Amino acid sequence: MGTTRIAALAGHFGRDIGRALEKLDGIFERLVQDGVDLLVLPDATLGGYIGDLRNPTVGPLPEPIDPDGPELRMLCSMAGPMTVCVGYAERDGELRYNAASCLTGDGVLGHHRKVHQPAGEHLAYAAGDTFTAFDTPVGRLGMLIDYDKTFPESARTLALDGAQIIGALSAWPASVTDRASRMPNDRQARLFDLYDMARAAENQVVLASSNQTGVTGSLRFLGQAKVVGPGGDILAKTWSKGGLAVADIDIEREVERARRTLRHLDERRVDTYHNLLREKGTR
Repeated sequence: MGTTRIAALAGHFGRDIGRALEKLDGIFERLVQDGVDLLVLPDATLGGYIGDLRNPTVGPLPEPIDPDGPELRMLCSMAGPMTVCVGYAERDGELRYNAASCLTGDGVLGHHRKVHQPAGEHLAYAAGDTFTAFDTPVGRLGMLIDYDKTFPESARTLALDGAQIIGALSAWPASVTDRASRMPNDRQARLFDLYDMARAAENQVVLASSNQTGVTGSLRFLGQAKVVGPGGDILAKTWSKGGLAVADIDIEREVERARRTLRHLDERRVDTYHNLLREKGTR
């Protein structure tokens, strides 16, 4: 398949969906000219994220959109040949989900609803219930949103479904309860990088991690977008401010090379994992 140019964005996106679409139009035009094949945008790119994890219903919630509506159709028309993962609040009848779609100029290729919900997020969103990989022009891909990547089973399920690329879209804030004076010293900043590297290495896949920046309500977002290789090595990274992490990688060749001797997916001993399917709180 050859070399793929992957870009993961760190940037601030707020409540104004129209403004976000205008901003993305310029970003897409530039990145298509730069030969970017895959762009992973943050969670909540369209409509912004909640402003308080413990009390998300204090203040206005992000405006939900229809995944078949004009906003995603507009992004498809902007994307052209580029594959794009984008996050938003999804409307489904009376429910709203923290969701992401993967799309190109040909239409929507895949969809994900955030499964794992931290703190009080369940007060603002319903929870998704599945992890599924799908085919794209850059290879088989799966998506995670925010807290999903804290759980190894999430990325492992995608890898077992054939994903060689994981798009991890985040609106990941600094620690809410133990805030550090400097962002690089923040506990969540360390964990954010650790999870990205671990999920790539343990599944021997390429991972593109985006994140929001700036402040929404009481939340201060970390940035730290990155592209991680299948050995867990960071190939490109931004810091706390907005920016773009870009890496050129032959995905198929690098995944095959990582799995040449040690094949983590094939060498699992599922017969010994006796308690994986037990309900929480049981022994």
